[in-house]
Amino acid sequence: MEFVIGLLAFLFLLFVVLGAIATVKTVRAVRRGVERTGQQVRRTVEETTLKARSAQPGPVGELARVRLELRTSLDSTRRALETGIRHDPSLSEAAGLLDRLEEHARQLDGELRLLMEREPDRGRIAARLPDARERAGRIRASADSLRFAAQDRARRHDEDGLAALSEQIEIEAGALRHWTAPAPASETAPGTVPGTASEAAAPGAETPRTPGIEGPKDASHGRTADFGTDFTKEFGPDFGRGRPQSAS
Repeated sequence: MEFVIGLLAFLFLLFVVLGAIATVKTVRAVRRGVERTGQQVRRTVEETTLKARSAQPGPVGELARVRLELRTSLDSTRRALETGIRHDPSLSEAAGLLDRLEEHARQLDGELRLLMEREPDRGRIAARLPDARERAGRIRASADSLRFAAQDRARRHDEDGLAALSEQIEIEAGALRHWTAPAPASETAPGTVPGTASEAAAPGAETPRTPGIEGPKDASHGRTADFGTDFTKEFGPDFGRGRPQSAS
C-alpha cells in the first residue's frame, strides 16, 4: 500500500514538473514572438517615417535618405544570403560577416537617429553629414559586395548544373537515335539445323559405308553375307541348297 502511495506521489510530482517546464517554454516562445512582432512593427513605423522625412529638403531630409538607403542595402543582402544558404552552405561565412557589418550599421543608424530627433542645431547636423554619408557608403558598399558575390555564385552554380544536364541530355538523345535494322531471317527451313542428316540425305549425295561391310554387288554372285564374305566362292555354288530357310 505504501508503495502504491509513493508511486502515485512520484507520478504527481513528475506531472507537475513537466507541466511547469512546458509552461515556461510556452511563455518564452510567446514572449519571443511578441518581441519579434514588436520589432517588426517598430521597424515598419520607422521606415514609414524615414520615407516621409526623406522627401523634405535640408540636412534632416538628407539624414533620412542616408538611413533609408543603408537599411535597404542591408535588408536586401540579408535576404539574398538567407535564400542562397539553403542551397549553398558555404555562404554561412558570408552571413557571419554580414552580422558584424550590421553591428556597425546599427551604431551609425543610432547616431543619425539622435541627430534627427534630438539635435536642434541644423548647422551641427549639416557638419556631421559628410562623415555620416562616407561611413554609410562604406557599409553599403560592403553589403552590396556580399550580395553581388552571392548572386554571381548562385548564377554560376546554376550555369554549371545546366551545362552538365545539357551534356547528359545530348548523350541520351544520341543513344536514343542509335538503332540498327533487325537481322535477316535464315533461309533454311524451319526446324532444320545446318550440318544435320537432312543435308547428308540430299539428292546426289553418297551414303557412307562402314569399312569391311559391303552390300550385294550383283545378283549373279549369289547371296552375300552381311559380314562381307562370299561363301559361294569358298564352298561352291551348291552351298546352302537343300537346307530349310529361316522363317524370316
